[in-house]
Amino acid sequence: MDNHSHTASEITVHHAPSEGTGRIWKTTIILSVLTLIELGLGFLMYFTDLPNWVDLFLKGVIVILTMAKAYYIVSIFMHLGDEIRNMIMTIVMPLLLFVWFIAAFLWDGGSYRTMRNRYDKHYEQTTLDREMKAADTATHPLH
Repeated sequence: MDNHSHTASEITVHHAPSEGTGRIWKTTIILSVLTLIELGLGFLMYFTDLPNWVDLFLKGVIVILTMAKAYYIVSIFMHLGDEIRNMIMTIVMPLLLFVWFIAAFLWDGGSYRTMRNRYDKHYEQTTLDREMKAADTATHPLH
């Protein structure tokens, strides 16, 4: 039994920096810059009184910047940019169909609201009555 010596063996692993960290840092900086631009545009819209067309234009720019951020996140951090084309299409096509689905419902809802306001005279009258009551309570409080 004395023949067995109990010596602790130590395994030392030295951490070597990964080769692809430059790409990740570049993407992180790009995402940070895009986020700062979005925040700047959002604060500009919030704190200034811009014409309606400028507001709509800035909202469109923010949507485009958000899509660019989504592309970078999916491409780099989820490693989809390194996949084959068929795999990318398997993920992107259902996403595009889902976006189309949401846009179609929003468009249809806007159409329904417009038709309801145009053709339902009862709805129009009740809306006008509510606005008149709100105006009366604004000038003559209830209490």
